[in-house]
Amino acid sequence: MKRLAIYCGSATPADPVYIDNAREVGRTLAERGIGVVYGGGRLGLMGAVADAALAAGGEVIGVIPQALVDAEVAHRGCTELHVVDTMHQRKQAFTDLSDGFVTLPGGTGTMDELWEAMSWAQIGYHAKPVGLLNVAGYYDGLIQFVRTMGDVGFLRAQHRGLLLIDDRLDGLLEQMAAFRPATTIGEIGAKDL
Repeated sequence: MKRLAIYCGSATPADPVYIDNAREVGRTLAERGIGVVYGGGRLGLMGAVADAALAAGGEVIGVIPQALVDAEVAHRGCTELHVVDTMHQRKQAFTDLSDGFVTLPGGTGTMDELWEAMSWAQIGYHAKPVGLLNVAGYYDGLIQFVRTMGDVGFLRAQHRGLLLIDDRLDGLLEQMAAFRPATTIGEIGAKDL
C-alpha cells in the first residue's frame, strides 16, 4: 500500500487519547513510507494526522471542498492540496488516490465516508480494504450494528468481512495487507440477491 485515505473528525475531543492516536497514525504511516490522503483540514484529528505525517517526512495529500477553503480551515502545508467543488468529488478523489481506507474516530462526515467506501466495495466500484481503527472503544456500538446488519440479512455473508476492525494500527495494517476482495453484488447475480 503506497497511500491510505484517512477518514477522521475535524473536532478535538476533550479526551487526549483521540488526538494522540491521530498523531501516532500519521507518524507511523510516514515512517512506513505510506502516504496519507485525507480531508485537507488543519483542525482536530485531521490536522493531527497531517501534521504528524509531515513532521515525520511523509507525503500528505489533502482533498478539500472550496467551501471549507473559504471557511479558512484548509491545511496549507500539505504535500499537495486538491480543491474540489463537492463532497462527492472529495470522496471520489479519496478512492482514486488511495490503496485503502482507514477510519479513525469522527462524526457524521466520517461516517458518510466510511459507509460510501463500504458500499462501493460491495458494488465493485473499488476492490480496496476498508479499515476501522477502534480507538478507546469509540466504535463498539457501530461494530455491533454491523454484526446486526449481517445477522438480520442486510449485509450479505460474503460482505461480512469487508470492514476490517482492530484497536491497534499495526493489527489493522496487517489485515489490510492480507485483504482479498469479496464477491461484488454485480458478480453475484440477481437470482442470489
